[in-house]
Amino acid sequence: MTLPADVSLFEVIGVTGFVLYVINYGLLTIGKLTSQQAGYFNLNWLAATFVLIGLMSSFNLASALIQVFWIVISSWGIYVRFGKKAGNSTDTLVQSVA
Repeated sequence: MTLPADVSLFEVIGVTGFVLYVINYGLLTIGKLTSQQAGYFNLNWLAATFVLIGLMSSFNLASALIQVFWIVISSWGIYVRFGKKAGNSTDTLVQSVA
């Protein structure tokens, strides 16, 4: 597959991030994924990372800040979910934040 001359690889990666956001939200909406699952945070993290990479071709500060926020909050969610599986007691910390 070849890309049109005016489409950069960064744009393709950014659009892929958009598609991942839509898939994640769709799975959440139809009940195939819950916001309590690590998979939800993994997809959000990947989508935000791809969109942030995509911004390298046409930078937008507001969009970059949103993506950084999603990367940070998704990383925290992944840490909490995997911490539970490892037997760490993060429940108290999560409840105190919520």
